[in-house]
Amino acid sequence: MVSNRCKMAVKEELKKLKLHFMVVELGEVEIMENISMDQRQLLKVALLDSGLELMDDKKSMLIEKIKNVIIQMVHHTVEPIKINFSDYLSQQLDHDYTYLSNLFSEVQGTTIEQFIISHKTERIKELIIYGELNITEIAWKMNYSSVAHLSSQFKKVTGLSPSHFKQLKDKRRNPIEEIGKQ
Repeated sequence: MVSNRCKMAVKEELKKLKLHFMVVELGEVEIMENISMDQRQLLKVALLDSGLELMDDKKSMLIEKIKNVIIQMVHHTVEPIKINFSDYLSQQLDHDYTYLSNLFSEVQGTTIEQFIISHKTERIKELIIYGELNITEIAWKMNYSSVAHLSSQFKKVTGLSPSHFKQLKDKRRNPIEEIGKQ
């Protein structure tokens, strides 16, 4: 589960099966009852129909938790996290970062760092398109040490500088009165 919409879908499926839950968080559900194998199978099928997966494997569950912490940090945290991200992730998941990093790379075929960079890049695109913040403010919000660092990383991923990306966005949308003119 990577969004509030996913959480709502899970809650709805649990209600349909008359299962009571205490917690439905990104990647985690705590059900009040012990569920039977039949209920578990019904839940599994219902979640698959919603595009979600019921995971039993502890390693897969930990990978999902890593992803969810990253997504929460990049897309939903208002203030930048002030501690080293590896320490933050270790604290959040109560595991050694080296173990988390090796497991993630083994299962996902990419590093945690690359996963974070991909999400940060998408978030930066979103913030550029919103146009509410300038690049300096975006760099601070996204916890970059400088605008140059943000720009360099953004260009490596997208092939464009943030300012060029912004110009492309502006060119893709034309004022109504300009449509059809050349």
